[in-house]
Amino acid sequence: MRAFLVLLACLLPALTGCLAFHQGPMPGEPKDATYAEIEGVRVRYVDRGKGSPVVLVHGFASSLETWTAVMPELEKEHRVIALDLKGFGWTDRPPGDYSPEAQARLVWKLLDQRGVSKVAVVGHSWGSSVSLAMALGDPSRVTRLALYDAWVYEEQLPTFFVMARTRGVGETLFGLFYDERPDERITLAFHDPRFANERLVEEVEKALQRPGTKAAALAAVRGQHYDAVQAKYRTIRAPTLLLWGREDLVTPVAVGERLAADLPVSELVIYPRCGHFPMLEAVAASNRKLLGFLRDEAEPPPPAVPAPPSVTAAPEVTP
Repeated sequence: MRAFLVLLACLLPALTGCLAFHQGPMPGEPKDATYAEIEGVRVRYVDRGKGSPVVLVHGFASSLETWTAVMPELEKEHRVIALDLKGFGWTDRPPGDYSPEAQARLVWKLLDQRGVSKVAVVGHSWGSSVSLAMALGDPSRVTRLALYDAWVYEEQLPTFFVMARTRGVGETLFGLFYDERPDERITLAFHDPRFANERLVEEVEKALQRPGTKAAALAAVRGQHYDAVQAKYRTIRAPTLLLWGREDLVTPVAVGERLAADLPVSELVIYPRCGHFPMLEAVAASNRKLLGFLRDEAEPPPPAVPAPPSVTAAPEVTP
């Protein structure tokens, strides 16, 4: 550790402040992509289907493609809006606030542009913290919440993220290590190694090379101060479905159990032989559960004194 700190001290002068943000088109953008201008930020989004609206919020270092296997099913019954959050996918990476609260405001402004007043919010991983920020910031507009393997507690933050809060140290860490060994991180996210294939690794490597990506990722990490908000989760009254991979090594089931206890009206569903991406590794079962949950949107508001959260073990099914 001492040798590492000495190296870090030597590199700080060279790397501090070298992470550049980016705004505007990027090489390789999808030709059919659609964009909205949200307070000077060029935001990529899709808006498909008809029915009660659902917005899909991806996780850290990801994009709306996270929902590729979910959107076709949702579109049969719902209007589905998905976006690349600020700093990720093909959306701009400008300087500024990348906290879950700031991202939530960005999502609300996109929904305002699209004429959506109330919406069911579906989030994955770090996107779950954005989804919860939406519910905390404007609860009357959130009809339901569905969260996959949520990343929403201060205790989940790794040492790397905590160290990166320090000016100069974060720039050095992200400048040196953020895009290193993506294959190992992808493998960690899945239970079935077939999902961590060469094509996915190549796509992630290309995404990491887009201009402004490191600076935006560091800003998003520095915006994760869950100790200031996690006690407020108990005030959320929107019915909530938690979908979790039993073998998730990124956000273990214990996190789901804690969140189910914190959210007053919630159900936790655990999928066997599944890691951090139930929408991929347990696609059929999780899609059925999500659609059933969203069909109940018209139910009356939950009682003032909520019942204890329920926990469901999903059957042993092949995705």
